Amino acid sequence: MALRTRIITRAFSNLTHKPKLQVLGNGSSDVIRADPTGNPVSNLRSSFSTAAAAVEAPASASVERLFGLVKEYEDYRRGLYGGLTHKALLVDAVGTLVIPSQPMAQIYKQIGEKYGVEYSEDEILKRYRWAYGQPWGRSSLRYVNDGRPFWQHIVSCSTGCSDSQYFEELYNYYTTEKAWHLCDPEAERVFQALRAAGVKLAIVSNFDTRLRPVLRALNCDHWFDAVAVSAEVEAEKPNPTIFLKACELLGVNPDDAVHVGDDRRNDIWGARDAGCDAWLWGSDVVSFKEVFFFQNLLYLVKLLNKSGETKIC
Repeated sequence: MALRTRIITRAFSNLTHKPKLQVLGNGSSDVIRADPTGNPVSNLRSSFSTAAAAVEAPASASVERLFGLVKEYEDYRRGLYGGLTHKALLVDAVGTLVIPSQPMAQIYKQIGEKYGVEYSEDEILKRYRWAYGQPWGRSSLRYVNDGRPFWQHIVSCSTGCSDSQYFEELYNYYTTEKAWHLCDPEAERVFQALRAAGVKLAIVSNFDTRLRPVLRALNCDHWFDAVAVSAEVEAEKPNPTIFLKACELLGVNPDDAVHVGDDRRNDIWGARDAGCDAWLWGSDVVSFKEVFFFQNLLYLVKLLNKSGETKIC
């Protein structure tokens, strides 16, 4: 017990007292998808809050509460995937890694005014949602190569304007750094720490071929070991193929990877259908620091179980 206590104290001291990698514990409630047996999976967000509170409790209480948290997640991981640690982190692009700097309808309206667009932003948004939700008849995929035919259809339906110059200006705008910003300003530091710990990183995104230029424009393309974009893989989330391709590019098995994304259907269900673990961005985790924290928690389990003392579970 003494050795395990020292390991836990040292690990959580590193996590909670280095400003660059500080643990966050914000309260939220959302139950993620049930496991294959039909039993609800314990909420990861509450686990983060519990762990953050535990490290500020007296040492003995902190250790016991942490053991309980570790066992809860170990049971969950073993029940779903038969293992504990993740060798790879897969990250969704839009909505998780990056978000538009301004609302879509605002940009469509601003750029479109000189081309005669008269619809209000509310009307553009309503028409955009309708058009985007309709089946795309020209292909089984929305994003083929540069995605221009699909986006021309969306822009025309949303704004009532079919001017090719308007479309090109709008299309090119979304390839620039002006159009996007990072969801989490601490992402780079966390990804550097994960890679230093041996975790491989990949983007998994439903996007056209502009994704790579966007990542370069934001100076974050070098953070990742691989990029699996639907326009290149010819499969869109929630199709498991795109997740399997990402794992292939990284050289890991699906059950050794965890995917983080903001869409329950595309990201969570799709990743799990591929055999990966999955955390819902904005619910299970709200920052990449929390992703780092949980990766360290799983590594901690390995250390404890290799310490030669009684195993946690």
